[in-house]
Amino acid sequence: MSHVGAIFRRELASYFTTPLAYVFIVIFLVLAGVLTFFVGNFFERGQADLQSFFAFHPWLYLVLIPALSMRLWAEERRSGTIELFLTLPITMTEAVVGKFLAAWCFAGIALALTFPFWITVNFLGDPDNGVILASYIGSWLMAGAFLAIGACVSATTKNQVIAFVVTASIAFLFTVAGTPVVLGFFQGWAPERIIGAIAGMSFFGHFSAITRGVIDLRDVVYFLSIIAAFLGANAILIDLKKAD
Repeated sequence: MSHVGAIFRRELASYFTTPLAYVFIVIFLVLAGVLTFFVGNFFERGQADLQSFFAFHPWLYLVLIPALSMRLWAEERRSGTIELFLTLPITMTEAVVGKFLAAWCFAGIALALTFPFWITVNFLGDPDNGVILASYIGSWLMAGAFLAIGACVSATTKNQVIAFVVTASIAFLFTVAGTPVVLGFFQGWAPERIIGAIAGMSFFGHFSAITRGVIDLRDVVYFLSIIAAFLGANAILIDLKKAD
C-alpha cells in the first residue's frame, strides 16, 4: 500500500505542475455554472435545489473525464517512460490503482470546488442538504467509473486523441443504455431479461436513483464494480503492451 500512496502523490502532484489542472477545473466550473443557472433554468424554476446542476453531470463527464483520463497511460507509452516506470519495485496492480486514485482525487477536487453552488441554494432557500450530499457522492462515484473506462482505453494506445474518442464513445453507451429511446428500440422483439440487463447497465439510471436522496447499496456496488472491472482490464492490457 505504501507504493500505491507514493504513486498517488507523484501523479496527483504532476497534474498541478502543468496548466492542465487549472484549465480543466476552470472549464468544469464555468460549464457547470452555465448549465445550472442558464440552460437549467435555475431561477425560473423557483426551487432552491441543485437538481439542474446534477442533471447535467453525466453529459459534462462525457467530455471532461475522457480529456482527463486520455493521458494516464497513453502519454507513458508515447514517451517510452512506461518501461522505466514499470521497472520500479511495484506491482502492476499498485501502478494502475495509484494512477487511477490520483485522477479520481483530482476529479473530486474539481467537484468539491462547486461548493459555492451549494452555498447559493442554502442562501436562497431551504434545500434538502441530505439529497445534495447524496448527489455529490453519486457524482463522484460516476466520475470514477468514467475514469476507470478512460484508464483502460488509454492503456491500449499511444495516441491521446484516439483514447479520448474511444473513451467518450464507450462512456456514452453506458450513459444512455437505460434511456427510453434505447430501451424502446429493444422493446417488442427482445426478451424482457435482455431489456432489464441493458437498463441495469445505465450510468444515468443509477446516478439518477442516488440524486433522489437514497444511496442504495446496489447503485454503489454497480459503480464500484465498473471501476474494479475496468481497472483489472487496465492492468492486463498494460502487462501485454508494456513491451511494445
